[in-house]
Amino acid sequence: MADDITEEAQKVRSALSELEAIEDPIERAVAISEVLADHEERAPRLRELRREAVLAMRAEGVSYRKIAARLKVSLGTVQSIERGHAGAWGTKDRRKRELQEERSAE
Repeated sequence: MADDITEEAQKVRSALSELEAIEDPIERAVAISEVLADHEERAPRLRELRREAVLAMRAEGVSYRKIAARLKVSLGTVQSIERGHAGAWGTKDRRKRELQEERSAE
């Protein structure tokens, strides 16, 4: 699988594996907390960068299937990214979904 991902992504994955291998459970938990906090802060920007790539490919006329293959994600994920959805529909704010359903019913 390492051949299938970029060098930078492999470095991140290796660092996460090293984090999981920290022997002291307290030290490991502290390190995990730091990584999770950083991820929470970076995630919106990372999603936006990925969305920019999807939108650029769509503007060039690249099909959803080709984008999915290139980004190594599912077709549905590409469509969600294009729409600006950050996660699975089941994780969306319930009130927001209800409003969307009401609008589509009108």
